[in-house]
Amino acid sequence: MPAVNIKDILTEFVKSIPQYLVGPERIIYILDNIEKLAPENRMILRTYVNKMLTSMIEREASDIEIGGHGSGGFVWMRIFGRKERVKELQVLSNDEASIIIINLLNANQRKLLSDIKNLDFSYTYFYTRRNMDVRFRADAYFDLDTLTLNMRAINSEIRSIDSYGFHPNVRKTFSHSYIKFGLTLITGITGSGKSTTLDAIIDSYNKLDSVHIVIIASPIEYVHSSNFSIIKHREVGRDVLTFKDGVIQSLRQDPDVIVIGEMRDPDTILAALEVTDTGHKVFSTLHTSSAVESIDRIVAEIHPGEQERVRNRLADVLVAIVSQKLVPSLDGKRVLAKEVLVVTPSVKAAIKNNNTSEIYMMINQGAPQGMITMEQDLKRLYLEKKISLENAIAYANNKTRIQQILSAI
Repeated sequence: MPAVNIKDILTEFVKSIPQYLVGPERIIYILDNIEKLAPENRMILRTYVNKMLTSMIEREASDIEIGGHGSGGFVWMRIFGRKERVKELQVLSNDEASIIIINLLNANQRKLLSDIKNLDFSYTYFYTRRNMDVRFRADAYFDLDTLTLNMRAINSEIRSIDSYGFHPNVRKTFSHSYIKFGLTLITGITGSGKSTTLDAIIDSYNKLDSVHIVIIASPIEYVHSSNFSIIKHREVGRDVLTFKDGVIQSLRQDPDVIVIGEMRDPDTILAALEVTDTGHKVFSTLHTSSAVESIDRIVAEIHPGEQERVRNRLADVLVAIVSQKLVPSLDGKRVLAKEVLVVTPSVKAAIKNNNTSEIYMMINQGAPQGMITMEQDLKRLYLEKKISLENAIAYANNKTRIQQILSAI
């Protein structure tokens, strides 16, 4: 497709925007008038986005950034952890990027973006070179009154749960046949592979276990095809209004396992604890870097008057926490480092007594139960010559501890 077609379409639309409109008013104009574009021109713009996504896939990039003041007109990609301008792709003005982004949205999504200045959604296109649909998690948001878009590629193949190297005791805690209820958390910063780990756990059920799984996420990333398990996907903003609503409604949907994409607010946390209390197995994620931080974060999110009650409920239902990071590897890619907490009676007592500072040493000494600290796992990766000494230290949660255990080598 000649690039001039794209530029002509964009230039013509930009000319229609009244010059007296500035900042967010220009975005509102595009939101309100995008459907005035001829259908064939809208398809050309969407096909151009697909071309950019194809370039992203072929560069093995995890993310793409389009538009926004900070982008300087360039399309950016994250390639093996490094954010880079892609100078081969067309430079776009703020208005042009906004048109391209808004053209991807339906009427309801455009209204949500206008109302709340942020929109999480999913996007799928057909990648002809591999003859397959590829899905992306997308987030449209404002950057100094300009519109920008991040899109993250969703793996088309699920990583096997066996490849994570979890101890057999930890694998048991994941299993519905071994533990019928309880809360398991997968935590880490953005881009640490939490969703990939959750999908691996769901897939392990789907291969072996005849259960009903309800996934509530914003947005839905990997779409599972029911096999041994029946799997329902509920996207927040499309199939259900909020995480809290999805969790509460799931109680009337006969689930065995409930997957909550993120416990992002007190209402969702309380709803997750409630459904776990009712005898369901729940998996969810948090943006935290360690097991202890995850416990403290959940309690801190709740009103002080309710914290003791929530601490006791959390201690009763928590089964395990996996905290993970993707660390630059010596081959120029990234490798998974993880901290694993299995909730033993001692851990349960420490949570109830608000002595979470004791839990780190319980993990440190809990290898027979399948536990491992982030520092112990970083040491393992260093000894296996997968990561550098510098990155072993840089990605440690406890700098003093990692230096101690590395100096003992």
